[in-house]
Amino acid sequence: MKTIQLNATASIPMLGFGTWQLTGEDCVKSVRLALQTGYRHIDTADKYGNHGEVAQGIKQSGVPREDIFITTKIWRTDLAKDVVPASCERFLQKLQIDYIDLLLIHWPNKDIPIGETLEAMNKLKETGKIKAMGVSNFTKHHLEDALKTGIEITNNQIEVHPSFKQEEMKAFCDEKRIAVTAYSPLGRGQDIALPVIQEIARKHSANPAQVILAWLLSRGIIAIPKSDKQEEIESNFKAPELVLSKEDIAAINVVPQGPRLVNPEFAEWDY
Repeated sequence: MKTIQLNATASIPMLGFGTWQLTGEDCVKSVRLALQTGYRHIDTADKYGNHGEVAQGIKQSGVPREDIFITTKIWRTDLAKDVVPASCERFLQKLQIDYIDLLLIHWPNKDIPIGETLEAMNKLKETGKIKAMGVSNFTKHHLEDALKTGIEITNNQIEVHPSFKQEEMKAFCDEKRIAVTAYSPLGRGQDIALPVIQEIARKHSANPAQVILAWLLSRGIIAIPKSDKQEEIESNFKAPELVLSKEDIAAINVVPQGPRLVNPEFAEWDY
């Protein structure tokens, strides 16, 4: 599996396994299956409420902790400097691990200075509690504000799929050496039905999800598809084997752009 070097101590596999909306035994089973299939990057978040289940899935898989890259996220109301360390300790206990590979700010919050949060996270990095730090759902101006602190930001996890390509954001992140991770990489399943995706899948004897994931990987974007179905978990993992032609990529690149699919009321895209 190809990786992206985030910093001197953290290298992230480009294809990961997402756990949003996976709970209970369903989450345990899915994480176990993913790791046994070969995934070595698990994405979770405090808000998902499944840290304990992720820990069980990891334990049941038999894969050593040091072979797994674990990303989690701190919620937007927990970004104050005195809350961040306590939140991290809680994550570590729930996940039954000694360190977090990548800790992200889940959403921006204009009421808590970004510098305060990043400084607290950086102290966690200095003490070895986390290996790398980043953000999620940050727009360009959010990132510009964060970068003014001079503190290293290695990753921005955002919605990316053929119908919402984030080309400008990807270019900005490339310029600043910030890796991009795509959540909802299949457009919540909607982009699988796009005629161009279906056509390319038929041409390669692949499935539509594999085509979309291969397209994201070709752009240098990390992808974290989620599923609770063994067949999908296994077929998604084979996406890096699919080599798209320049014509395939060009055809996907001109898919008309739609609105954000993830747009909660609290989102502060333009603060």
